[in-house]
Amino acid sequence: MKIDNKGQMTVELILLISFTLIATVILANAIIDSSELSIAMASARNGAYEGISSSGLAIYPKQSYDNYSSDYKKQSLMKTKNIKIIKITESMKGKDSFNRTRIQLKVYASSPNIKTKEEKESIGDRINYNVRKSITNSFKTENITNKLFNPAFSNKYSFTTANVDWI
Repeated sequence: MKIDNKGQMTVELILLISFTLIATVILANAIIDSSELSIAMASARNGAYEGISSSGLAIYPKQSYDNYSSDYKKQSLMKTKNIKIIKITESMKGKDSFNRTRIQLKVYASSPNIKTKEEKESIGDRINYNVRKSITNSFKTENITNKLFNPAFSNKYSFTTANVDWI
């Protein structure tokens, strides 16, 4: 490519610069979207592990402790358990009312110690709560959701959780 002595650029150089600029903008946008979703999924994994840690060690807030102590079906929750997260999946559910992409997360867990429906529901709720809480903490969106962090928001996504699937 030559620049002639009158200071004019060739058409090829202008086209090359334009194409490069457009490709860079498109690529940067795709990378930002992918990065936000990766951060959210990493936060979800962190939250799930926090939920199984506190449930597995039987560490509960006073209100939950009192509830579990008085309910015969939930007294087994007050014993330590071995809980394992198998995987966390995501599924796109369209747009929400704030024009964010809705994503539903589903946690798959297993434990030989958890047998009853009440135990599975209680520990599953705690895992899901911590998943949503961790996402809102990562994106500093605690102030735009409810006290159960449902849904959890990022800049472009809103996250809900399905019931934990016990394998």
